[in-house]
Amino acid sequence: MLSKIRSLISIIRLGGLGVAALAMWGFATIAEEVLEKETYAFDKSILLYLRSLHDPVRDRIMLALTFFGEPNLLLMLSVSLGIMLWVRQHRSEAITIAITGAGAVGLNMLLKQIFARDRPQLWERAVEVKFYSFPSGHAMISMVVYGLLGYLLGSRFPKQRWLIYSLTVVLIAAIGLSRLYLGVHWPTDIIAGYIAGFVWLLACIFSLEVWKQFHDYRPVPEEKFLSPENPQE
Repeated sequence: MLSKIRSLISIIRLGGLGVAALAMWGFATIAEEVLEKETYAFDKSILLYLRSLHDPVRDRIMLALTFFGEPNLLLMLSVSLGIMLWVRQHRSEAITIAITGAGAVGLNMLLKQIFARDRPQLWERAVEVKFYSFPSGHAMISMVVYGLLGYLLGSRFPKQRWLIYSLTVVLIAAIGLSRLYLGVHWPTDIIAGYIAGFVWLLACIFSLEVWKQFHDYRPVPEEKFLSPENPQE
């Protein structure tokens, strides 16, 4: 047991914490550029290019994709899955997925309040949006909820693991693209949302794995240490 814990902690220290630190540095760098308004030309050029691609068919596709990234929908999904897993006695996964969704929503709202960035208004939008723009809630929360769901499904079905991971990445990327296509977020909002969501996702996955290692450990019953040849006195 101790060797497993040490091995897991080593992986977290060497791999996970390094990736998380790099991601946090990336978020801080983007946030600084956003606050100094250094990203406007970059953001605007991408949005205007996507605007040139608009047509009725693509509009419907993007509206459907953006629906799957709605924070309220993802929060309901994470809570519902948490309840279902709890009923089926998968307590660690149930708690993790519920906290993951709720934590992502709360953290996103906090970050939006801190940066208070206005949304782009380069053309008349087809969807109603409220609150601030940075970081994107759709990008951040879809990264967290779908990312954790993909991780759990990949663990459950190892033979299809890479297919599940690939589909998860495609879905998350498509949701972010839909927000840009619809003109409700700047590109840097989406990038920052993915980064912040990825850090929170890593933290939740690591917490789950550590919890499972401790939870799965069961001390050997005392009787098994006693052999018939050496009865307890």
